[in-house]
Amino acid sequence: MGYRVAVVGATGAVGRELLKTLAQRDFPATEVIALASGRSTGSQISYGDDRVLTVRNLETFDFAGTDIGLFSPGASVSAIHAPRAAAAGCVVIDNTSQFRMDPDIPLVVPEVNPQALKGFAKRRIIANPNCSTIQMVVALKPLHAIAKIKRVVVSTYQSVSGAGKEGMDELFTQSKGSFVNDLPVPEQFTKPIAFNCIPHIDKFMDDGSTKEEWKMVAETKKILDPDIAVMATCVRVPVFVGHAEAVHVEFESPISVAEAMAALRKAPGVAVVDRREDGGYITQIEAAGEDDVFVSRMRKDLTVPNGLAFWCVSDNLRKGAALNAVQIAETLIAQGHLSKVAA
Repeated sequence: MGYRVAVVGATGAVGRELLKTLAQRDFPATEVIALASGRSTGSQISYGDDRVLTVRNLETFDFAGTDIGLFSPGASVSAIHAPRAAAAGCVVIDNTSQFRMDPDIPLVVPEVNPQALKGFAKRRIIANPNCSTIQMVVALKPLHAIAKIKRVVVSTYQSVSGAGKEGMDELFTQSKGSFVNDLPVPEQFTKPIAFNCIPHIDKFMDDGSTKEEWKMVAETKKILDPDIAVMATCVRVPVFVGHAEAVHVEFESPISVAEAMAALRKAPGVAVVDRREDGGYITQIEAAGEDDVFVSRMRKDLTVPNGLAFWCVSDNLRKGAALNAVQIAETLIAQGHLSKVAA
């Protein structure tokens, strides 16, 4: 049984990763449709190693008969076209921030809260969480299951691909220009990103936090547990692909490093690489192109009762975006939610 799948925002960084992931995982699709804005209509885009799709115009596309829509076109575009697709009978999995905190729309990481998918029928829209939230809750879930989490303090080191192709281009151009004393004026970021770190992602809020930091707080509560206190500092770093996080967790009851490591090693979607030696940990370069959330440098946090600290790394374009969306679709199928709408 196959499904008719539309990838919306197909020409963007996440859209291309969605097409690659569908092909690599041999998703049961009878047809895959690449959709983007009018300026991309008619262009060619790869789907797998040997297939090419012609991009079609999102504005004029009729979603009737489309089973699944994987959306990553930007929040303002999703706000218009995701409800339109859902009204036509398509199940929308949206990677933008548009619907994440809507109480009627599930916010899902399949390894963490697959049970939330049962609520998708209200709006026929499912939200994909923020990339930095996804990798953190995948690592926190198995720990929360054995010793309830009280508080999380996280600092992120987020790659420029989180800002799309334009962000990656800006890092490349600025890095090249710095060697010839020709550093271009920042356009995608508020300060130069080449050889620099910028503690500012998304807009500032009234309390001094950025919207990215607020997302990590609010989304963790919705996905994992509303009682968990979260404090986040989100930083853009000069890395092309891959987000890293330094995570400090306070638990309500004692938990040892050995217990935490054992739980993580058994957890789906987690890979533990933690040797207390030079290079015995994972960095963003090594995580790029991989599906897992990597955990390293697990140790006791002696500044709080029942505390642990660890290093967490993942490919933000894969598990942080495209892979998680495809896994949601796969989980919908496995749970029987899409069996009646398959082509």
